[in-house]
Amino acid sequence: MAVITRPQILLHSRSCYSPPFFNKPLSFPFPNRTFSFSSATRLRPFSCATNTNTNGSASNSIVSDLLDYLNESWTHFHATAEAKRQLVAAGFQLLKENEEWELKPGGRYFFTRNMSCLVAFAIGQKYNVGDGFHVIAAHTDSPCLKLKPRSASTKLAYSMVNVQTYGGGLWHTWFDRDLSVAGRVIVRSGSGDAYLHKLVKVKRPLLRIPTLAIHLDRTVNQSGFKPNLEKHLLPLLSIKHEEISLESKEKTTAMSSKPSHHPLLMQVLSDELNCDVDDIVSVELNVCDTQPSCLGGGNDEFIFSGRLDNLASSYCALRALIDSCESPGDLADEHAVRMVALFDNEEVGSGSIQGAGAPTMFQAIRRIVSDLANNHVGESSFERTIRQSFLVSADMAHGVHPNFVDKHEEHHRPELQKGLVIKHNANQRYATSGVTSFLFKEVGKIHNLPTQEFVVRNDMGCGSTIGPILASGVGIRTVDCGIAQLSMHSIREICGKEDIDIAYKHFKAFYQSFSSVDKMLTVDT
Repeated sequence: MAVITRPQILLHSRSCYSPPFFNKPLSFPFPNRTFSFSSATRLRPFSCATNTNTNGSASNSIVSDLLDYLNESWTHFHATAEAKRQLVAAGFQLLKENEEWELKPGGRYFFTRNMSCLVAFAIGQKYNVGDGFHVIAAHTDSPCLKLKPRSASTKLAYSMVNVQTYGGGLWHTWFDRDLSVAGRVIVRSGSGDAYLHKLVKVKRPLLRIPTLAIHLDRTVNQSGFKPNLEKHLLPLLSIKHEEISLESKEKTTAMSSKPSHHPLLMQVLSDELNCDVDDIVSVELNVCDTQPSCLGGGNDEFIFSGRLDNLASSYCALRALIDSCESPGDLADEHAVRMVALFDNEEVGSGSIQGAGAPTMFQAIRRIVSDLANNHVGESSFERTIRQSFLVSADMAHGVHPNFVDKHEEHHRPELQKGLVIKHNANQRYATSGVTSFLFKEVGKIHNLPTQEFVVRNDMGCGSTIGPILASGVGIRTVDCGIAQLSMHSIREICGKEDIDIAYKHFKAFYQSFSSVDKMLTVDT
């Protein structure tokens, strides 16, 4: 198994002691008594990036690595950059879309688009033109607040940040949180003759959206909290000082030509990037929660995190691809091409150059087919390839809420820790069919992996995914599935720890087993 390591983040909920002291009792002298603790009664650290599962399967768990990934991936840009780092570390070769490709069976490759969309693939050693692609697709974006092009705003004595809503977030959950900014900037190089694309993340709490005190809104608990998203959702940056020191005046002189964003915010960014304020020529920033992703619950059975929708699916798919072909022999008998596609802008309809609505994935498939055929592609080679291919559209699913059980259809109530959820909708809001559902469940059945099923109530609307977009684009067989979660689109979401490992194992089994499973059923005879 490919292991991608990062420094661990540990937050302590109470006094904890480092490992060197764990092999002997600790004593704490007080005026009248001494307390002794053996290793069995040691106070347990609250881990925000470590899997504390102690059962026999803990060594095979990817939960700790997922937490690291989530804590790195404050934005869709960071999620893509971290995926790129892990692919390079695993030996995948970086391609560029605007250059010619030289591919070969057994090779592992990837490319990025806009640094928010990524396609990676591994070619089977026995691939022949016309063989299929086995694809898992997910998305890198999540509902959030984004800075407007002119974000500088002032109200009374406060410096505020002007934001716009992205996607269908539960915006009330963004109030009274420790927030900051992250995203990408364009920076002028030191020589001044080029520009650099850089990612930035301000890890300290920088912003806050304060709620109105109940004393000034007495009926809020009866009438509901209904903020006006244009007037009430502006984060507070600082108190605006009328008088500033001479030193501050000199520091902000260079910032006077940057009226679009607060000089203080630009100074914070320049400090993070170690550049002059005037060298920052463009910013594209999200407002982000600074609280780390972590394990929670009485038995550490939950994952508490932002952006689980859909970075949890993205990471499980990415890791499954990497681990399914980490050894040279893993692709020796493979006829198909294993692929993962991570798209941007799913939360707003996918209609962008980096979204699933663009032909990114299918252009890549066509190029791969053409290159492996030495550009002598036979009649309908691409079309034959699509007919042989299969897509898993992986997006988080609605777990049944214990306080709102009636919001789920009576016989389709997915639970946390019970396996991947296969999504069905007769009106094609999901792309699952009886055939694709069977094939995907059969993969799980062979490997003793549980699955669940979800259908929305007839008296409620149904969401959708990138599945129908990709399925209808060229006619690729598709199943929609996801990990059950609670608090979807909240600033902090919840999913089951075991479901992460089940999803990873199911996706890895899909890559390793689907070629043989697919041969078991013929539909169009």
